[in-house]
Amino acid sequence: MNFGILVFNQVEELDFVGPWEMLTMWRKNADGPENCLIVGQSLDPILCAKGLSINPHVSFATCPPLDYLLVPGGQGTRQEVCNPVLIDFVASQARHCKAVLSVCTGSFLLHAAGLLSGRKATTHWGSLERLRALGDVTVVEQRYVQDGNIWSSAGVSAGTDLMLAFIASVAGEAAAGKVQFASEYYPSPVKYGGFENHAQAPAYVRSPG
Repeated sequence: MNFGILVFNQVEELDFVGPWEMLTMWRKNADGPENCLIVGQSLDPILCAKGLSINPHVSFATCPPLDYLLVPGGQGTRQEVCNPVLIDFVASQARHCKAVLSVCTGSFLLHAAGLLSGRKATTHWGSLERLRALGDVTVVEQRYVQDGNIWSSAGVSAGTDLMLAFIASVAGEAAAGKVQFASEYYPSPVKYGGFENHAQAPAYVRSPG
């Protein structure tokens, strides 16, 4: 089984590192996908949004057919949404993927690849109105959303919750529980600074508890 995570220049680090941690914990502790791959357009180093530099495992040309593909977000999506090579890679892999997932503004890359039209999806709170403006996506202000075989999440840290929910969906709650326990991922419910009352706070943040 092949699980690929797409990367590109100015990708937001935690958008893919959080899911990567859950994914590889799944492989190690609960018989997750044998091949976990970081995929870039080429094998050149990727400079992420906060300065981290990473090296893809495979390029578009050498990437095998994927069973699952995760597309993160970040400032780089604003350029990549107009990159026909990247968009074609997402669209062509999606044709045989069992599921495609996005984190943060990765949802705009899914939309450009023709995967979100007529579906429910979400994105980073700062881009919810941009996603609504596309006109053919039902925007849901939740931490993560599943619509058929397309999954999307809110921004940055939400990708970790997305991946755990995805693991529970495809491998069962026991597998997800092993991953959660091994990674010690039990987020604190504390909300700091009153930002749950911010005018742009998404509905899932404003909701009590």
